[in-house]
Order: sequence, then C-alpha cells, then structure tokens
Amino acid sequence: MADTPAGLMAQQRAFTAHLRDPDNVAAPAGLDDRRLEVYRRLLFNNVAGLLGNAFPVCVQVLGEDGWARLVRRFYATHPAHTPLFPELPAEFVQWLQQRDDLPHPALAELAHYEWVETALYQLDADPLPAAPLLDPLHAPLQRSPLAWPLLYRWPVHRLGSDDAPAQPPDEPTGLLVRRDPDGQVRFATLSPLAAHLLEQIGQQPGLTGHVHLQQLAQAHGLPAGALDAAGHDLLQQFLHNGVVGAADPPR
Repeated sequence: MADTPAGLMAQQRAFTAHLRDPDNVAAPAGLDDRRLEVYRRLLFNNVAGLLGNAFPVCVQVLGEDGWARLVRRFYATHPAHTPLFPELPAEFVQWLQQRDDLPHPALAELAHYEWVETALYQLDADPLPAAPLLDPLHAPLQRSPLAWPLLYRWPVHRLGSDDAPAQPPDEPTGLLVRRDPDGQVRFATLSPLAAHLLEQIGQQPGLTGHVHLQQLAQAHGLPAGALDAAGHDLLQQFLHNGVVGAADPPR
C-alpha cells in the first residue's frame, strides 16, 4: 500500500526513477502525464543549466544537442553523493573521469580544467606570507595552497578555439592556476618540468629548492646541477608571484 512507509518509499523511488530516465523507466500508474512533464522538464533543466554554466567550453565543443545527451546520461545514471547543488559540477567531473565512452576524447580533461577555476576561487585557504629576501635555492620551501600545477594530455586551454588540435600533442600540457591576493584566479602555461617541480614541492614541503632541482634532474635522467641555473630563476619567479614561499618551521 502506498500509504504505508514502505509503500510510500517505493512509490517515491518509482517516481524519481522515471524523472531521471523517462525514456527507459515508465511512470508510476495513475499519474497525469501533463503534470509529470512539468517535473521532468523543470528538474532536468535545472541540472542542465547548472552544468552548462559551469562548463561553457564543453558545451561549445559538443554542441547543444551533444551536450544535452551527455547531461541526460549523467542525470539518469549518476547517484549524487552531495546534497548541495553547487557541488554537483565536481561530481560531474569525477563521473566523466570514470567514462571511457565520451563523445570527445579530451572531454574529461577539459571539464576538469573548467572546474578548477571555480574550485580554487571557492577554496578556503590563505596565501603564503611575502618573503622578498628569501633565497629559494637554499631555503626550505612550500607551495601555496592557492597554486595548483596541472598536467594534461590535451592542450585544454586551446580547446574550443579555431586552432584547437584534433589529436593530443606528443608532449603534455603544463598549466599553473593560482588565486592571487586580489581574489582573481589566473592561468599560465608551464613546461612539464616546471609543473613536476611544483608538484614535487607540494608533496615534499621543507626541502630546499636546490634539493628539489637535484631530485628533478635525477628523475629525468639529467646530470646533477643541470637545472640549477634555470631552476633558480624559475623559483625566484614563483616566489615573486606567491606560488612558493618559506616552509613552516617544524613544531
């Protein structure tokens, strides 16, 4: 019986299953289809509008129809883990990363690239204190929590443009996304080596820049000291932009 707790729950599940996937799941008996259509359209359009605003380049790459089909798949098959509507784009990115049948091979990386800006803008973290006299080659370093190095197989910052490649290049695309003290999120291209350096500093805070450069050279089969000169200049630039700073002293 629908008026028992178990019956009511079963009816609610049947109702929501139909709303999520109306093409494949029949509506519960006895419901007016005209009223159902209001719910079907309203709920799907809310999700599609939220994701479309969060991933405008993805929409551009797929086209409106292709985008709508993709969102329909997500809407029908993904059991959301968050009750917070603004957090749904993060789950969409994770869902894309688990798919091997996407309509464009770069889509998961492109969506992650678009999501990063909002994620970093909303991140509850403080910039590193300024240290203009710090020598990053010899001082223990840490990476700012507001600076994220990214490596992508595809040049995601070019997708959607007229010169977007049809195939990924041989070398990965390195990017740095950071939130400046004024609250602006900014992107810059990085060499893969520079991205690896920042990733290394983030994973091993407290080591000096010199040690990081030695480790990086060894990891890439380069002679010891091969990266010191260029690496010192790069670390100085990172320090100036607040990307790295003095590591917190041990407690």
